[in-house]
Amino acid sequence: MVYETVPRTVRILLLGEPGVGKTSLILSLVTEEFTEHVPPKAEEITIPADVTPEQVPTNIIDICIPEQSLEQVAEEIERAHVICIVFSVDRQETLNKIATYWLPFVRDNCPEDYRKPVILVGNKIDLIDYSVIDNIWDIAEEYPEVDRCIECSAKSLINVSEMFYNAQKAVLHPINPIYSIEEQELTEKCKKALSRIFKICDLDGDGLLDDYEVTIFQKKCFDSPLQLQVLDEVKSVIAQNVAGGIENDCITIKGFIFLHCLFIQRGRNETTWTVLRKFGYDESLELTPSYLYASIKVPVGCTTELSYKGQQFLTQLFEKYDKDKDGMLNPTELKNVFSCCPRIPWHNLRYTVPTNEKGYLTLQGWMCRWTLMTLLDLQNTSAYLAYLGFNFLENESQKLAIHITREKKIDIAKKQSSRNVYQCHVIGPRSCGKTSICRSFLGIGHKKIKAHANERGDGNNTDNCCINTVLVYGQEKYLVLKEIPITRVSDPLQPHEVNCDVACLVYDVGASRSFEYIARIYIKYFAESHIPVLIVGTRGDALIARQEYILQPEMFCNKYQLLSPHFFFIKENKNDVFVKLATMAAFPHLKHFASLSGENSSWWKAGIGVAAATVVGFVLIKIFSFQKR
Repeated sequence: MVYETVPRTVRILLLGEPGVGKTSLILSLVTEEFTEHVPPKAEEITIPADVTPEQVPTNIIDICIPEQSLEQVAEEIERAHVICIVFSVDRQETLNKIATYWLPFVRDNCPEDYRKPVILVGNKIDLIDYSVIDNIWDIAEEYPEVDRCIECSAKSLINVSEMFYNAQKAVLHPINPIYSIEEQELTEKCKKALSRIFKICDLDGDGLLDDYEVTIFQKKCFDSPLQLQVLDEVKSVIAQNVAGGIENDCITIKGFIFLHCLFIQRGRNETTWTVLRKFGYDESLELTPSYLYASIKVPVGCTTELSYKGQQFLTQLFEKYDKDKDGMLNPTELKNVFSCCPRIPWHNLRYTVPTNEKGYLTLQGWMCRWTLMTLLDLQNTSAYLAYLGFNFLENESQKLAIHITREKKIDIAKKQSSRNVYQCHVIGPRSCGKTSICRSFLGIGHKKIKAHANERGDGNNTDNCCINTVLVYGQEKYLVLKEIPITRVSDPLQPHEVNCDVACLVYDVGASRSFEYIARIYIKYFAESHIPVLIVGTRGDALIARQEYILQPEMFCNKYQLLSPHFFFIKENKNDVFVKLATMAAFPHLKHFASLSGENSSWWKAGIGVAAATVVGFVLIKIFSFQKR
């Protein structure tokens, strides 16, 4: 069933047989007194927002069957948000017509996938001394759109304002999405939503809400703390009604769900809806797009990284779900982290980020994977931060978890990059050792390397990427290696395959035609760009073949002022090539080998600049921490 979003104005329609008191109810509400001389039909009435409990403007529409056609009534049903079907408690035939005529008529004039809430109103209870509510439940069970039944009296003004208030509540806080009247319990979607909320509020991950966590939850949802006496009373009610609802004087998930079931059964739908909406749910109990996807504009030439707040939240989340405190997430723990999400957002972790021998995520690998997703798939990062409760405490939105870097052209002008995450594209012919380089970056031995299918995507595909940390002059940086799978030299590179912070052009030193490929790639795409390039020869322990190209690799590098070819020994699995690549990305102005060789002064100045920036940053953090105290 589809539920509409909360309207800005509530439109209440009154239906029923002539003489049941529809018009009298409207006039009694407005004048607060009963009028003996009642017109056949009241004019449409608008109640201002500031006089309604929910602070929403309300329109009330009366229907007079003798004066209006069925087509006009059908149009009013279509426009209404909630329908009150009125009957007279002293006239059984008016009650019978609800099930035999009015409810089918209303249903026939509503969209098939959306049933508008209906309030059954028994008027004129001043004429009888008994309740007719029990006679209505059979009707309510047959028609789930019936939100509630109310007895009132327009003449005695009994429950008149309550009737219209409940009609308003039926629109703003509908019962059907969250509670099954037939089964007398919460719907599965409501239970699922409340389970997610419980896990987010369970800050220490022990499966219980202690007094502190309940207080934080109360402030988040209702902007006021819960008095200890009231909290004790709440826990007492749970303990008396639900086995296992309270453990160690804390509320369990069973107790939390029971509490909301009790709220709804007592007519306090608004309490549960307030909680659900604070955590991003709409009337269909789906997280709203505005809650999931923060509006973050990334200018051209800028990239996205995790901010300090984002890193702090994710570190705490890792520690929360690392139940055995072994410093890594095993498959069960990882599944638990994302149990309140649609799915685990990652796969192929073993070949993407650092893991232990079993493929379990370490904290380093965890942060690397989030960093990679933030860089290449910001929308998904925003959504999963929302699922996991980033904006539960003091954070207004996921924007605070994201840092947008300055434009790359500014980095080039200032001769130093301010980024912490660098993209390196690894380009070379087939079987030249690109995969070996990437896997060795993750510490995977060359004997364990298995080939994977390379597919050219749209630039946001992470399957052919790997990420790890590298120290650049004492500062930890993230380096993303992305394989660019090209079959033939004639295949053109797309802009997203060229654009990166540093390029690693790979050739096989033992294959005589391997270097020609990357030489042509360099001349065509990188010779005139600002992107630093490192040429890497793989299989460095093999017999070096003379390359069938007009220039040998060393001479080619001299001609284009590139750093001499770096020979990569797969069996040795050394880290120096990755440090070199990250350093070249951090200082893009040092593109040519003249700036990188020996003890060149500009190289030293760059290192001193990084060291100085590190010291200044450390001092600022200390000052900030002191001020927070």
